[in-house]
Amino acid sequence: METLGLETIHWVKSSHSGGGGNQCVEIATWDGVILARDSKNPAGPRLIFDRVSWAGFIGQVKSGSFDQVD
Repeated sequence: METLGLETIHWVKSSHSGGGGNQCVEIATWDGVILARDSKNPAGPRLIFDRVSWAGFIGQVKSGSFDQVD
């Protein structure tokens, strides 16, 4: 199995994340892509976005497209 060197990634959390530890997503850039993970499970799976897909996703978040998702 090939190692990707993910242990050197610097993850950041939004300043809007509360101190309670609930619903926090961490983001990092690595090798030209955007990574996202659950801060409560840092060893768990990561989502990988290319920059165009990430920009589209963030645009939808900012526009409120996911406000009613259950």
